Amino acid sequence: MTGISSDGAARLREMHLNSAYTIAQDESTSVVFGMPKEAFERGAVDTVLPLPRICGAILARGKGSVLATGG
Repeated sequence: MTGISSDGAARLREMHLNSAYTIAQDESTSVVFGMPKEAFERGAVDTVLPLPRICGAILARGKGSVLATGG
């Protein structure tokens, strides 16, 4: 998520409150840190990572799931 508005942060919080694992991009790799910062401040974020590490975190989180194992 990127941008300056808070609408994405509100939806991310809804996902977080419904047991979704949520990741926000860190400030140092964000072009605009407004929305990730807003999500973090709202308590909607489990992990804050630099952009190059987000994909790996998603893949690691998915290991063992039906979709990840093809089962």
